[in-house]
Amino acid sequence: MKKILNKKNKNEPWFKWLTRELNSYEAFQDFESGKNPRDVAEDFISRNSIAISEVFEDFDEEDKDTLDQFLKLTECEMHVFRILEKQIELRDKIRFVDFKKRKKMKS
Repeated sequence: MKKILNKKNKNEPWFKWLTRELNSYEAFQDFESGKNPRDVAEDFISRNSIAISEVFEDFDEEDKDTLDQFLKLTECEMHVFRILEKQIELRDKIRFVDFKKRKKMKS
């Protein structure tokens, strides 16, 4: 895997750099101000354009494969979160009825 040049660590792999930068990016502040995820992503890319261009200078097939695996993983994560969201919505819609309590009231 090719390395990127970075002020903090000159031998850091691009995917570790990207993960670190994304984790330190204050995306939730942008969400609170009304920006959608796509706009937040574009802002991130814009703010890191120089480092990203350095990554692409030495991008090879192994890097493309790594990127493909990250895309699959993030898509999988998105589906997991959507499934969890639906389960929470269903749970919130279900009303539990205590039939024993109801019977006692009729007697």
